[in-house]
Order: sequence, then structure tokens, then C-alpha cells
Amino acid sequence: MSLTVHHDQELDCVTLQLGERFDFSVHRDFHDACLSGRPARSYVIDLGEVASMDSSALGMLLLLREYAGADRSEIRIVNANSSLRGTLRVAGFDKLFVLH
Repeated sequence: MSLTVHHDQELDCVTLQLGERFDFSVHRDFHDACLSGRPARSYVIDLGEVASMDSSALGMLLLLREYAGADRSEIRIVNANSSLRGTLRVAGFDKLFVLH
């Protein structure tokens, strides 16, 4: 699996650490980790190992944002390389998510 999930129960924060590719191949795991059950208080999406991301990854992030409460959601995207940060900015995701 190219997705590792950690749920800090005390803080109610779900951290997803993705592997080399963030694309449709992780859709089922991403859905099971984020979009089933009740939403967590916050989410951290760690892209530190991600070398490539496609449009389905952007779609998954949007689904998570909607599920977590849209403008009320607390979702941080961390450790993205400069190429991924550029893709996220071009798509306007810097306005929807906190990018670190």
C-alpha cells in the first residue's frame, strides 16, 4: 500500500503519508482512510515521498475538504516538493488548504 494512516485519537487528527505516487491507484485506500465514518477534527496530508500527482489526487483532496466541512475544515498539506507546490498553486489549492 502506498498510503500510511495515523489517527491521533487525543487530538482527533488523521495524518496520511502518501508514497511515491498520489494518483487513482490510492483512491480506495484514501477513501477508506478519510471518507468513511465521522470526519476527524483535522487532517495532515504528507506529500514528502510523492514524486508525481495527477488530477484524481486533486479530486480526492477536494472530496476530503467537502467531507471535512469545507471552509470549516482544517486540512494541512505538508512536505510537498516545489513541483507539487506549483501544481497545487496553479490549481488554486493554496486558497483552499494550508500548504506547508
